[in-house]
Amino acid sequence: MTTQSDWITVGALADGFAPEAFILPNLADLNGKTFTLHFANGWQIEHRFETEELSWNAADGHSSGSAAYRATSVRPGLYLVDFIKREAGQAWSVSLVLDTATSSFTAVIASMPAQAETQEGLYSRALAGKPLTSVEVQFLHGNLDRPWEEGQCPHAPTRELVGLRNMYRYSPSEVYEHIYLNDQFYAWQCLKGVEQGLCDTDRCHYYKIAEQLYLFVWREKIIPTLGLVLIDLQQHRSDGKIFGYAGASFDELSNFPVSSYCQVLNRTEYPDA
Repeated sequence: MTTQSDWITVGALADGFAPEAFILPNLADLNGKTFTLHFANGWQIEHRFETEELSWNAADGHSSGSAAYRATSVRPGLYLVDFIKREAGQAWSVSLVLDTATSSFTAVIASMPAQAETQEGLYSRALAGKPLTSVEVQFLHGNLDRPWEEGQCPHAPTRELVGLRNMYRYSPSEVYEHIYLNDQFYAWQCLKGVEQGLCDTDRCHYYKIAEQLYLFVWREKIIPTLGLVLIDLQQHRSDGKIFGYAGASFDELSNFPVSSYCQVLNRTEYPDA
């Protein structure tokens, strides 16, 4: 069991999650397929999927490349695609929720802070009016294989998880609890595992993808970390990833899958809310 000071790197967390993890299989469904993503901001990027790699090519020619990817599905016709995009000496986490039923998508693009930014300290960031977390993220929406039209992507911010207390069992040895407090923050604690006894309250984001299916993203402030999961309350399953620096040297990234069996513990209703 950890003590209050036993914070660990994302690489060490990956090692703790790995044994007997309840990981969803990497699907072959997308092999040989091509999707052109028409973003609401005007971007148009073709994504071509092969057995182990995907390649992307922007219509304006400003972005192209390839990367290994992971593709999973918690519902028929809906895919979570995750990869690290490296261009011009920089690296971004890219997660795509491809919704073939509605021909729409949500893209989550995140980056880790530079070493100097992590040394600012929470008090300095608070006084400067900055977010306490230094992890950057943006959410982009669009249509699949058709020009963007306003209102055609049903993925939208939601409050439906607020008040929920949910338990996530990622492996026989790793169990966490989430409490979704309000529109911007949630609390977590490790009930069992390599972070047992640790807890915090962090910045988060909620999107409703379909009935009882949610995209949940969090950004941690102590150890720079991005977490992203699809939570299926019908199937009592979640699937996603955790992204951050592998160690303390800031020269290697860790991007590892996490899947769980989840269980609603209770829901808090505030009488004056």
